[in-house]
Amino acid sequence: MIKVNNLSFTYPRASSPVLQNLNFEISEGEIFGFLGPSGAGKSTTQKILYKILHNFTGEIHIKDKPLGQWGKEYFEQIGVGFELPNHYLKLTGKENLALFASFYNKNRLLKVTDLFEMVGLQDSIHKKVETYSKGMKMRLNFIRAIMNDPDILFFDEPTAGLDPVNGHKIKEYIVNLKNQGKTIFITTHDMTTADEICDRVAFIVDGKLRVTEAPSTLKFRHGENQVKVEAKGKQPAKFPLEHLGQNAGFLEFISTNELLRINTMEATLEEVFIQVTGKALKA
Repeated sequence: MIKVNNLSFTYPRASSPVLQNLNFEISEGEIFGFLGPSGAGKSTTQKILYKILHNFTGEIHIKDKPLGQWGKEYFEQIGVGFELPNHYLKLTGKENLALFASFYNKNRLLKVTDLFEMVGLQDSIHKKVETYSKGMKMRLNFIRAIMNDPDILFFDEPTAGLDPVNGHKIKEYIVNLKNQGKTIFITTHDMTTADEICDRVAFIVDGKLRVTEAPSTLKFRHGENQVKVEAKGKQPAKFPLEHLGQNAGFLEFISTNELLRINTMEATLEEVFIQVTGKALKA
């Protein structure tokens, strides 16, 4: 669905490129995550892909068609959820969506009332957006991105500013979009969000991609191939994961003690990021 070869980009008057020879592909129906700290080049990459930034070097194909050959019809194919919601504050939520709906083919538009109900804003549909909380604005931002039923979605920090409940709901909505066959490109520094919903992730630092892989593969590869067993009144014990069911020490431990928990020793995605890049992750 998206294919990027040797993508580089330098902002005007900048002394060095912000992106350096990026190579990646995103398949149809995949959630792909760009992970890295602020300033790493995540948002710049997205802005190039949704045609806000130009004058890049390298090749980009969308649906097997060079990005430069797409005209205005391209914007019928994509939806964008910006990191910082930019709404018309004096208009109501419904009026905001109606304004943006006028830019699209009406045959693709989803029902506005259904969208507001989906994100729990049905009681605020006729309220001015200036009365919305940050979390409400983020949810309005989300439904504005999907209102034209796009095939490709770009989300920049989609759960930023949301409380845990609404953050969880947005992640569920994104997974549901994937299940509908949508292709989704997320940029974030939130490793937990990426781990929960992304099929694959790429680590980007200083404009360069360091690794691209499934989160589960990365966590297993960079963790310990062991399980940690905790029991009441006992020091935690570790056992090799290989042939665990035939490990006499493990079987004795779990049969003679009151178990509290058993965990694999895989690394967290943030630990993997630090191991791979040598950098601590900061917002």
